[in-house]
Amino acid sequence: MSKQRRLTTKEKRRQQRENNGTLNSKFSMRQIRPITQTQEDMFYEYRNGKNIAAIGTAGTGKTMCALYLALQDVLSDEGYDQIVIIRSAVQTREQGFMPGTQAQKEAVYAIPYADITRDLFGRGDAWEILIQKRQIKFMTSSFVRGLTFDNSIIVVDECQSMTYHELDSIITRVGESSKIIFCGDTRQDDLAGSRNRNDVSGLVSFINVIKSIPSFELVQFGVEDIVRSGLVKEYIIAKDKQEKQQKPMSKVTHNFGLSSAIA
Repeated sequence: MSKQRRLTTKEKRRQQRENNGTLNSKFSMRQIRPITQTQEDMFYEYRNGKNIAAIGTAGTGKTMCALYLALQDVLSDEGYDQIVIIRSAVQTREQGFMPGTQAQKEAVYAIPYADITRDLFGRGDAWEILIQKRQIKFMTSSFVRGLTFDNSIIVVDECQSMTYHELDSIITRVGESSKIIFCGDTRQDDLAGSRNRNDVSGLVSFINVIKSIPSFELVQFGVEDIVRSGLVKEYIIAKDKQEKQQKPMSKVTHNFGLSSAIA
């Protein structure tokens, strides 16, 4: 009688998840594929172990791609315990004046990510299940100081509305066996209307630092990558044209020298 093969650690963990009902046909994520070349580049670089800075136009699917890739790794037991979503909440510079607990205050800003998970899993309670299983954690950038994220995939969204100090604080929270994805658009800077003169977007300066880090890949999304709807694409093109007409010729727009081509 032949000896039964011993299960590997990875197989044991997968079996345990199946027994606990974590992995079953009733709660599974649908597969999505990149729609544009730049989305494909983001998938390629991420799966090759890179930390990602996905920067560019609204409606290009940066956040959807980031969350999908992170969920794939967490759900397939690739050594990551959780996804930590960190979002800028410019309005909550005065968050202490809002009623409710920290969780209640932050819940408003978690709505877009709850919608994404509901779409990916095809069920209305997907976000709540992921939270309950501690596979996703959400927080605003106001509460990251002093924390360390080990065995995590950190998705930093709306990072154009964070100061350099906030971005610096977040990246220095990355612990052992973790990855990070930054998503943002330098042209959607909500800090521009802040009443605090010290609230200045730090994204451009931050990118100038991380683009020299070998473990980072900067992926730039343009108008051609807009997938949200035809109307959004038409609007962005019209807005770009209007802004170019209004800007003085001497005004130079930010160009990070990013390339979205696969090497």
